[in-house]
Amino acid sequence: MASEHRWIGSALLAVGFVIAAVIVGAAIRDFRISDRYVEVKGLAEREVEADLAIWPINYQLTGNSLEALQANMAEADEAVTAFLKLRGFTDEEITPNPPRITDQWLYSMENQRPANRFTAERGLTLKSDKIDATQRALQESSELVGQGVVLMPNWGQAAQFLFTGLNAIKPEMIAEATADARRAASQFAADSEATIGPIRSARQGFFSIEERDPSTPEIKVVRVVTTIEYILE
Repeated sequence: MASEHRWIGSALLAVGFVIAAVIVGAAIRDFRISDRYVEVKGLAEREVEADLAIWPINYQLTGNSLEALQANMAEADEAVTAFLKLRGFTDEEITPNPPRITDQWLYSMENQRPANRFTAERGLTLKSDKIDATQRALQESSELVGQGVVLMPNWGQAAQFLFTGLNAIKPEMIAEATADARRAASQFAADSEATIGPIRSARQGFFSIEERDPSTPEIKVVRVVTTIEYILE
């Protein structure tokens, strides 16, 4: 009877060892599989056209009195507004900016005072989705000088062309970047005589929007990079 009990105990112990060995073996195998992975980056890039133009048109004015300065500002505002409306822009797209007025006599000696006591920096901001019309207006803006509007230095460089439709193309670009990463991983796996398994981890980079080149600010390049780790089998 005692020998029978010892036999049963030994059998149970042996079965326990077998089960433990299977579990440990599976764990080691899973560890080794998860430890074999490749990290790749996928790039998606797309050219898009700007859909919003913002152009601050700033100009300088002078006057020997505030009344004269105010009259000059009104005249310049009228000239700039007429210039823009002639090119198809509406009142809703044109916003006046508050003037910045300087009293040039305030800190100057009497014998050093300039002829015009007051100067002002004034402007209107054009905000429109008419990209082509904005570009034409920029090219033709020298006409304002002929009407007596003294444009501020670097006035043309202040124009911005923006792309606001990123959310509409995000899903497609993420899919493109993921597919590009998988192609790179597949090539690596083929060179290593392995196969691509499931994704171990994935990180999406930031979307960037940049000008394609300085001469065409209305053309943007949108980029995104994803970093993905694939398990190798």
